Amino acid sequence: MIISVSGAGGFIGTALKRAFNEKGWTTKSINRESFSMGDDEFRESKIEDCDVVINLAGANISRRWNESYKKEIVDSRIVTTRKIVSSILSSSNKPGLLISASAVDIYDSVNTHDESSSSYAGGFLGSLCKEWEKEALAASGLIRVALPRMGLVLGTDGGALEKMYPLFSFGLGAKIGKGDQWLSFIHIKDLVRAFIFIIENNSISGPVNIVSPYPVTNAEFSSTFGKVLKQPVLFSVPGSILKFIYGEGSVVLLEGHKVVPGKLTNMGFRYNYPTITNALVNLFG
Repeated sequence: MIISVSGAGGFIGTALKRAFNEKGWTTKSINRESFSMGDDEFRESKIEDCDVVINLAGANISRRWNESYKKEIVDSRIVTTRKIVSSILSSSNKPGLLISASAVDIYDSVNTHDESSSSYAGGFLGSLCKEWEKEALAASGLIRVALPRMGLVLGTDGGALEKMYPLFSFGLGAKIGKGDQWLSFIHIKDLVRAFIFIIENNSISGPVNIVSPYPVTNAEFSSTFGKVLKQPVLFSVPGSILKFIYGEGSVVLLEGHKVVPGKLTNMGFRYNYPTITNALVNLFG
């Protein structure tokens, strides 16, 4: 098995590559510089003869947005996905599967969503996710395409928890705003297993919610994290302060999404860390 991974140096990409190597699969890395290659060189070195292509490329959304950075967020997802799909379509020996990342931000913050939901968000991130998926689905006429709609990925080597841990470990953890926004999460090890599950099950395609079956509110998450670390959670960060600091980008923290994994559950996928307590105890207990 040969798997080409864009965003391979990131938190998720690194975990996937490690797991693939343990299975004896060969991985190729598509880094930022790879997208500057000419079309023929990119196709021949990164796409041709691969069994699977995994597209994780995308600029960080957890910071203040201005128009320039919003363009970077868009281009880092849309332009890169377009190049990958174009190379797949022009390859003589095409991969059998494209797994192209998406996010739970595609859904609105009101309803509970499995993959059958069409209650999509209308803001910047919701529109971006829809366009991101559309670019990937351009390959679906020729190969299998899976769209992992990922929630907050929990791990110690990167992602949001790496930034949160120092505060919570010193008793400075806080809930965000009112704390009633939903948090759909997944342990990094369950995410890796879910990707392998998708690769090994040819019947899985289209949107796949890569989240735990048991979403929690931000307040529940914060309280549980504090208990696992044996530290109080006494504070809350007012939404007005976050809006002042992050501007429009504050929606990442203040708006939640209640998402459940319909396809994975129906296909018999078993979570090792289904609850927020399971996940945080494993990581920090």
